[in-house]
Amino acid sequence: MHLNKSLTYALLTAITLMPWNATAINSDSLGNLFQAKQNGLGNLAETLLAKSLLEITQGKNDQALNTVDELIKTIPNFKLAYLVRGDLLMAQAQQLQGFGGSDSNQTEAIKDLQDEARVRIEHYLSKQNTDSVPNLLLAPNEQQGHVIVVDTDKSRLYLYKNNGNSLSYVKDYYVTIGKNGVDKKTEGDKRTPIGVYFAKAKLTQPLADMYGDGAYPLNYPNEWDQRHNRSGSGIWLHGTPSDTYSRPPRSSDGCVVLNNQDLKSLAPILQTGKTPIIIANNLSWSANDNGDTEKQSLQAAMDAWLSDWRSQDTDQYLSHYSSAFNNNGINYQQWSSHKYRVQANKPEISITLSNVSMFAYPDSKQKLVVVDFTQDFKSPHLSNKMQKRQYWLWEDGNWKIISEGAA
Repeated sequence: MHLNKSLTYALLTAITLMPWNATAINSDSLGNLFQAKQNGLGNLAETLLAKSLLEITQGKNDQALNTVDELIKTIPNFKLAYLVRGDLLMAQAQQLQGFGGSDSNQTEAIKDLQDEARVRIEHYLSKQNTDSVPNLLLAPNEQQGHVIVVDTDKSRLYLYKNNGNSLSYVKDYYVTIGKNGVDKKTEGDKRTPIGVYFAKAKLTQPLADMYGDGAYPLNYPNEWDQRHNRSGSGIWLHGTPSDTYSRPPRSSDGCVVLNNQDLKSLAPILQTGKTPIIIANNLSWSANDNGDTEKQSLQAAMDAWLSDWRSQDTDQYLSHYSSAFNNNGINYQQWSSHKYRVQANKPEISITLSNVSMFAYPDSKQKLVVVDFTQDFKSPHLSNKMQKRQYWLWEDGNWKIISEGAA
């Protein structure tokens, strides 16, 4: 295989199939990245895949074949690795026409593998600063030891550790999402929902092999989904079939899918049943202190709401609720009437909140934050401790509660 053939393969792989400028692909940059990621910063599959690409661009086809063989030996059921190996073998016979061995009449399976190659190498070449965090208001409570954020556009799951006052990057993983993309609206639309969800503990009943090492249900449809009449169920975080290392980026029925090895590594975190999973599209990133001003603003609004509730000042208390408030079919007028009746005698009450978490709701047309907390309420006639969830909306320059109920 001549050098120009090698470059043709690299260009087809890294430029024609991927929306990058040709200057982004060069031996020096790939070599430096490989060296860095070989030192423990990268996913093994992507590291070896990128290494083979680097060797192809340098015309080192025998080395590239050895690298792919090493990848296959390490991950025997990695279909994409077999495709690259097949191309390299074809190249030895001067038959290589493009990624996947053909530039026309490609099967859907080949196109799926091309998509997987694109998102994996694109991530490998990205210069994401692991000191940054998603540009979302992320404030877990002390019981939530980790936060998971899924960027559906990049087919990537990011794991962060809760350090109390900040989040630190732990690791990221390749994932698969719905065949038809995101913004799930109806049952069977094969889309992945966008929103703030919480993973339940691992299902204990026997599951089909397609779910791999197990499944962790998400609470879709959540309160905000129900408010917008989004239907469907069974959105899970789950593994891959036993004969499959990974699935193409867009191939699930709406679930978020990891390979079994990655899912097992997340099991101790997910098994708590308390892990927040924020699913967003096309994340942006910022410094770790991002959102502090908004957190303080929202916390002040919550403090005022709680103070007015404790004082039984019904007018002031209700001023913290949006006129569009609705929860389980109870609208603002019904909620107001109920509160005026309950608070008419101004009973002496005690209310404390603990384990407060705040998560910005992604891709909302309005600024919206999901707030969870443990509420301890005591009055002469009632003593109650419960998990509660509110949705606070930025409305006309103020934070207002648009939904409230049991979590």
